[in-house]
Amino acid sequence: MNVKSDTKEKFHVITVTDADISATMTDNLEKCLLPYLQNDVKNVVLILKNTSSIDIPAAEKLVFIQQKYYEKNASFVICELQKPVEEFLDKNELLEMMNVTPTESEAWDIVQMEEIEREFFNEEEN
Repeated sequence: MNVKSDTKEKFHVITVTDADISATMTDNLEKCLLPYLQNDVKNVVLILKNTSSIDIPAAEKLVFIQQKYYEKNASFVICELQKPVEEFLDKNELLEMMNVTPTESEAWDIVQMEEIEREFFNEEEN
């Protein structure tokens, strides 16, 4: 799987450059995305603007990875889905399980909002 990454202050921006994400790439998805949970900055914005197709196992893997992020109090937001990918995920009832935004800017907003929420809840617990 080919990706470009860029690190911001509160998150990493990972852009998948592959046109297709298939079941054979699910291990690569995990190996590429889960290590960010070991960093000081754990949040990830995944950009899929170059991806025109995805299959069920790969989409389910993205849901699994997203769950791992939230279990570790980190954000995982997917953005810039192409219409065929969005429709495929929706048809297979996976879109509603994903944290998806139309634009990278909106994804940043969600990460920042979730960061504030986590800080607020941590303060309440103390």
